[in-house]
Formats: sequence, structure tokens, C-alpha cells
Amino acid sequence: MGVMDYAQIEQRIASTGLIVRGGFHPDEDDGVPVPCTTLIMVGNAGPEFWRSIEREADLANAHPIEDWSRKVLTEAAKELDAGVLFPFTGPPYLPFLSWAQKSEPVFPSPIGPLIHPDYGLWHAYRGALAFRERIDLPLLEDSKSPCESCRDKPCLNTCPVEAVGRGDYDVPACAGYLAGPEGADCLSSGCAARRACPIGRDYLYEPIQAGYHMTAFLKTFGPDGG
Repeated sequence: MGVMDYAQIEQRIASTGLIVRGGFHPDEDDGVPVPCTTLIMVGNAGPEFWRSIEREADLANAHPIEDWSRKVLTEAAKELDAGVLFPFTGPPYLPFLSWAQKSEPVFPSPIGPLIHPDYGLWHAYRGALAFRERIDLPLLEDSKSPCESCRDKPCLNTCPVEAVGRGDYDVPACAGYLAGPEGADCLSSGCAARRACPIGRDYLYEPIQAGYHMTAFLKTFGPDGG
């Protein structure tokens, strides 16, 4: 197979319901554990990814999103003659958040997750493709975090139990709230602090998707999880 160009890679990944999230040319300090001249990030934004999950994944499995991501990206990597890396294999875990910030305009938000100027907080990274060849990449333009111009920062004063906004994320407080009847709205519709962000409203996860993620979080960190 000849060297793929960026548009061809975008097209192949789009067929899965995922999207290419930029890339960069790593050096030895970037911690890429396989031979790699070009690392291309893959993830999702908005609800389209979830529609693929519902059609193709077995939601009864213990880790359906990870299993599905591994399957479709391994298949794509084979076709593209690339290695494939995942954020959920570990410990130790690969530095996906550092790689993301080298690949596209994303920035740490006041509540922790990376924020994108268009997608807001409604996105994630599902894998990365490691190419031995050097692939020309779109120019990463200088930009600022949308949080810098957000005067009110509603994400910091919306959480009912102040689990975010005071430094570290208070996981026990969040999980305890979700486990009670008062946490029903966050459990079914997604984190209230995250929903309060005005950026990326067109990419909000649909309730069934948000509810799935919150329920999985509660199973892991709630009173009956662990």
C-alpha cells in the first residue's frame, strides 16, 4: 500500500462513526511506544458515534465501548498499514491528553475535561493510529481556550454537591449524589456542570448516551461499585 494522505484516513475513519481528531509528528519525548513518524488521533464528537455503538456493539458486555473501539480501529489500522494505540489499555496509560493538545485546539477546562472551541465538552478520544511514514497534516492554528472569554463560567457553580469547581474532582461526592433520588437528573441526562457549558451546544450527547456513561460511572464508583 502507498502512503495514505490525511483525507483518505479521514474518510476511512468516518465510515466507522468516529472522526479523525488531528495529529502530530512525535519525537522521543512524546511517549509513543511503537515506531511512529505520524500519530493521528481518533475520537468522537456529538451523538453520531453513539448511533454506531447502538447498531454494532453488545451493550450487555462489561466494556462495550472499549470492545467496539478496539475492533473497528484495529480493522482500520490494518487497512491503513498503521499501528493502533488505545487510551484504556493500562496501567500505565498512554498520554492521550498530551497527544490531543498537540493535535488540535483543545484546552483544560475549569472542571477538568479538555474543551474544544466547536465541540465544547462533548467529545472523547478512542484511539490513535501510528504511521511509520510522514503524513502531511493540517496546520494547527494558534487559538485560545473558549473558557478565557467565558465570564460567568456556569460549569463552576452548577454542580449540586460542588464535586467540581474547587480543585480536584470529588468522585465520592458525585457518585453518592447520583446514587440517591436527588441525582436522577444528572444520572439520566448527564453531568449538570458539563451541561451548563455554553460551548458546543450542537454536540450535546443525547439523553440515552449521557445516561449510559453516567450509569457506568455509578456502577464503578458508587456505593455498590468498586
